[in-house]
Amino acid sequence: MREPARLFVPEHGGMPRAAILVGAGALALMPAVLGPYDLALLGRFLSLAIAALGLVLLWGHGGLLSLGQGLFFGLGGYALAMHLKLAGTDGAALPDFMVWSGLERLPWWWRPFESPVFALAAVVVLPALVALLLGWSLLRRRVTGPYFAILTQALALAFVTLIIGRQAVTGGFNGLTDFRTFLGVDLPTREARTALHFVTVLLLLAAWLAVRHALQSRYGLALRALRDGENRMRFLGYDPLPWRLAAFVAAAVLAGVGGALHTLHAGVISPAQAGIIFSIELVVLVAVGGRLSPTGAIAGALLVNFARDRISSAFPDLWLYVLGGLFILSVLVLPEGLAGLGQRLRRRP
Repeated sequence: MREPARLFVPEHGGMPRAAILVGAGALALMPAVLGPYDLALLGRFLSLAIAALGLVLLWGHGGLLSLGQGLFFGLGGYALAMHLKLAGTDGAALPDFMVWSGLERLPWWWRPFESPVFALAAVVVLPALVALLLGWSLLRRRVTGPYFAILTQALALAFVTLIIGRQAVTGGFNGLTDFRTFLGVDLPTREARTALHFVTVLLLLAAWLAVRHALQSRYGLALRALRDGENRMRFLGYDPLPWRLAAFVAAAVLAGVGGALHTLHAGVISPAQAGIIFSIELVVLVAVGGRLSPTGAIAGALLVNFARDRISSAFPDLWLYVLGGLFILSVLVLPEGLAGLGQRLRRRP
């Protein structure tokens, strides 16, 4: 009798603690090595890695492929960008793009974002609430598989359409930019960039520990059981809804936090960071690194994005072909990504 295929968690066997400490230490030392441009670039890639960790939980172990994570990434980014825009008005009544659009007063739903506490809370709460509502609506009707992927993709498209169509209050296609201060600190300074880098590294480490702990707990075991045998789990008395909904909300929160950090590092948030293309690129990062491994997802986010920066700078029209080739390669040759390849190499005598 043929033994069923066994999907594993590459880090359950014991990720070397020394490798983890060396990686975290190397990231912490980057401000002393990199220039301002490369440091900001690394910060953007680390924020994408935080969002990628959510897909490891949702897609890799939950079996739910979301092609709309850009929705939650954009919600977190826009929530913080609204406060940054209001904080940089220099006493003006309205942000500059609203003045250019002919508005005379600030919309009522912008006013709470004058508070940095409210904006930071919205980075987490807003994606969580939207994911809770959408996830409950879809999962209680047992919408999974390709239908779940298509519907989440459609929701990201609807969000981008809404942003572009309401240019007077959202910045439209150009998005929100020209951020100057945050919590009273001048963002363009080297000290602020260094502090932001350390905050990003700490949040990435916390997200990695949280996801890894969840995957090694009873929750992770139940999530994988639902992925591999939903009918058996229902027969045993488990309702898939709360388990999968928790993964969907957690992935949305991680994407929102990543979007807020990306906004600070990049100095801009636009529909390009909330749409379908961005969401698919995020899936490719996780597929290349390893959808079952939190560490692999981080490695995939860093390696693919650094390759993108170098290749697109030298050959602007070539990157999309390279990205498609990487995805095809990961599906056909390395279904468990770079993390699975490393695991197999360690098992070889």
